Amino acid sequence: MEETKCGYRVKEYSGPVKRYCQTLELKDNPELIDEYVQWHSEAKSWPEIRDGIRAVGILEMEIYLLGSRLFMIVETPLDFDWDSAMAKLNTLPRQAEWESFVARFQKTLPNASSAEKWTLMERIFYLYP
Repeated sequence: MEETKCGYRVKEYSGPVKRYCQTLELKDNPELIDEYVQWHSEAKSWPEIRDGIRAVGILEMEIYLLGSRLFMIVETPLDFDWDSAMAKLNTLPRQAEWESFVARFQKTLPNASSAEKWTLMERIFYLYP
């Protein structure tokens, strides 16, 4: 896995966006974690899943890993409605199949949707103006 201490470039948008941060725990098994990472690579991730994420209005989605803990950042337009988008995402082609496929890596309930697996985090600090 690529390690960097120089940061990651982020997308630029023509206006302000909203950011959602979420977390999820993987099963604490190095082989499963390595495989999970591979399934999220550009070469192995399912194009229908990436297309579906964009189709519900998500501008960018990044997942970071520390040990067995995942941290996801989702950037959306300001008028984005989380609950509506997640409900729509859950109905898109191959989404249920993807969630079932990745469930074997995750500490989640079987047949859970993405919105049920990932826990939204509360922001507790930023560089106040």
